[in-house]
Amino acid sequence: MVQALALQQVGNGAVLEDQTRFDPSAPPPFKIADIRAAIPKHCWEKNPWRSLSYVVRDVFIVFTLLYAAIRFNSWFFWPLYWPVQGTMFWALFVLGHDCGHGSFSNSPKLNSLVGHILHSSILVPYHGWRISHKTHHQNHGHVEKDESWVPLTEKVYKSLDNMTRMLRFTIPFPIFAYPFYLWGRSPGKEGSHFSPYSNLFSPSDRKDVVTSTLCWSIMLCVLIYLSLVTGPFFMFKLYGAPYLIFVMWLDFVTYLHHHGYNQKLPWYRGKEWSYLRGGLTTVDRDYGWINNIHHDIGTHVIHHLFPQIPHYHLVEATNAAKAVLGKYYREPKKSGPVPVHLVKYLLSSISHDHFVSDSGDIVYYQTDPKLGKDSWTKSK
Repeated sequence: MVQALALQQVGNGAVLEDQTRFDPSAPPPFKIADIRAAIPKHCWEKNPWRSLSYVVRDVFIVFTLLYAAIRFNSWFFWPLYWPVQGTMFWALFVLGHDCGHGSFSNSPKLNSLVGHILHSSILVPYHGWRISHKTHHQNHGHVEKDESWVPLTEKVYKSLDNMTRMLRFTIPFPIFAYPFYLWGRSPGKEGSHFSPYSNLFSPSDRKDVVTSTLCWSIMLCVLIYLSLVTGPFFMFKLYGAPYLIFVMWLDFVTYLHHHGYNQKLPWYRGKEWSYLRGGLTTVDRDYGWINNIHHDIGTHVIHHLFPQIPHYHLVEATNAAKAVLGKYYREPKKSGPVPVHLVKYLLSSISHDHFVSDSGDIVYYQTDPKLGKDSWTKSK
């Protein structure tokens, strides 16, 4: 109490200095049960009708935009259509993401039905992604076991040829990575989200993976048929370009949930890792008015610790938990009308966060000073 009062008297500079001295890898003085207890009980309640209302809203907007694009079909309209529709594809993904976590409703059948419709429509294999994303949440912050944007160890990093390094660490290539990740995962990991025999899945998952891959294949066939009927260039304008915008959103947002904070955050191995400590390395981001469009997915710390909480309760749950989290919660910088402020964090992280040590139970990203030099030549 005395220290807090002293900091208030000294002013903002002292507070900032105190924050920079804070060690984010230090074991927190609270338990996950303490955070849970601070969150109001109603924040855990899932209302399927409310969840479905967001689906109706987003699907209505998507089809309205499709109708307008077909109706106008002009080069004045297309540059406006692509980013807006691509953002709505991203919104559909987030609702399907809620289905995968079971935060959409208490009904597994409803979650699976809505999840398959939403994700298949944007070429995401629902169960294949759902299972690997569950692995990500269960192992967040773990160097070897995490699944989403997991750091490369120095050994794996040095085994990559220069072309692969350039593609992974040079903008804009990383923000188009998602389709490649679905087919082949990250460097150093094997498996595919489409194969029921992938090491991503257990034998009990195989039927679900086959179902999702079949739904994905049906959607792909529909797109191919429509391309033959309307012309491939028109289908690219109508669906392909928004799909690429969606992929950019997905990679941009998911990367910044776990990278790019102005103070380096730890990754863990062995006994140092715990579910709580791993979850506390995630980062909240503010996207301004887009927060509502993509269902507050930037409110990510509480989501990672408690993925069962519906998206429409995340902001309230986060505000309630801040008193417990203290300095382990990093307040996001407020966004302007467009979240361009986040681009600098992405560029900085991609430029400096290249690999982590092969050993050690608490590690931080290190920088390869040679990256970018002779990127297009073969490694020897």
